[in-house]
Amino acid sequence: MASGDSSSYGTGHNVVSYSYGTSDDKKTDSNKAPRFNGDPEEFSWWKTKMYSHIMGLNEELWDVLEDGVGDLALDEEWTAIDRKKHTPVQKKLYKKHHKIRGILAAALHRI
Repeated sequence: MASGDSSSYGTGHNVVSYSYGTSDDKKTDSNKAPRFNGDPEEFSWWKTKMYSHIMGLNEELWDVLEDGVGDLALDEEWTAIDRKKHTPVQKKLYKKHHKIRGILAAALHRI
C-alpha cells in the first residue's frame, strides 16, 4: 500500500469511508443518555435505548430504577434525610439512586 493510499489495508482488505456525522436525532453520543422529546409514539424507542444505555453503564442502576431505594429515609424531593446514619451498603444505593436520577433528568425534555 502506497503512503496516503486509503483504498486498501493490507492484503485483501478494503477501507470503506463512512461519515459519522448525522442529522438523525435518534442517534446519540454513546456517553449521553438518549433524549425523550415527549412524543408518545417515540416512547417505546426511547425506553429501549434508555434501558441499553443504563445497562451499559451499570446493570445495578436499572435495578434501582425499577425497585427503588428500599428502606432509605428520603424526603419529598427524594433526598436522604440523614446520610450520616446510612450503612456503607445504603450509601452505595443512595449514590446509585442519584446517578440514575441525573441520567433521567438529563434525558427528559424540559418544558
